[in-house]
Amino acid sequence: MNYVRRGAGKPLLLLHGIGGSWRSWQTILDDLAAQRDVIAVDLPGFGNTPPLVGPVTMATLADAVTDFLKEHDLLGIDAVGSSMGARLVLELARRGGVLGAVVSLDPGGFWQGWEIPVFYHSVALSTKLVRALQPVMPAVTGNPVTRTLLLAQFSAHPWKVPAHVALDEMRSFAQAPSFDELLNDLAYGKVQQGARQGSISAPLVIGWGRQDYVCLPSQSKLALEKFPDARLYWFDQCGHFPQWDQPAEATRLILAATAGHDFSDAEIAQRASKATRSKPASKVAVAAGVAALVFGALWLLKKK
Repeated sequence: MNYVRRGAGKPLLLLHGIGGSWRSWQTILDDLAAQRDVIAVDLPGFGNTPPLVGPVTMATLADAVTDFLKEHDLLGIDAVGSSMGARLVLELARRGGVLGAVVSLDPGGFWQGWEIPVFYHSVALSTKLVRALQPVMPAVTGNPVTRTLLLAQFSAHPWKVPAHVALDEMRSFAQAPSFDELLNDLAYGKVQQGARQGSISAPLVIGWGRQDYVCLPSQSKLALEKFPDARLYWFDQCGHFPQWDQPAEATRLILAATAGHDFSDAEIAQRASKATRSKPASKVAVAAGVAALVFGALWLLKKK
């Protein structure tokens, strides 16, 4: 696996979401590295890591991460995951003996019923459009208006996501050879197994954005039912990626949780005053962004 390693101290593993790479963490990587020895990987089939030989599923990715940790003498490492990576750290925590403390940010895999096809088709259509727009992607991500339309499903205030961060993510999405197979497994593959209460002794925190339109906040109920040892933390004014929308808050949560500190939600949140707080994207803006992606994808398909 390709990876970057920065900082010093107790090791900390970062696992990105579907379509991402180690760069998905660049908004908080240096702040984490100020206190920890941070190892951010490109999972197989993403970034600069070649795909797995054989099926690409959550189970085979978990096996690959376990092998990587064994190879580098890192079993028992604290870990943070985002989206698909958040589900991956929960799976590794469930297996036991692989990870230490775990922070799972907006984990996928807890959707049910109608939520499954909505997740699959909205992300699949978005990805087709992202691939088609690659020649002009620097211009799209560089403009706050088009960046908002592009990222409305993923961020509570997409216009504030740095242009270079959005560009890196969109290029990684388009170039990931394992994206389609893993997306299908996430939506229609084996459901995530849980861990009985008391079986996970290390700290386990599940963080969720209140404006997450990829993994809906209501799905946190099933996540806690399957992982009763977990503590739930809510990010206000936050979409699917807390490291984008609330980077300082996400950093505080990760450092406190993985250090085993007895923290309060108020200590982590440190809410800004109402005067300086930016309003999250409205549901109308999100719907407009998703609609633009859908119509754009249909237009491109018709043109082809």
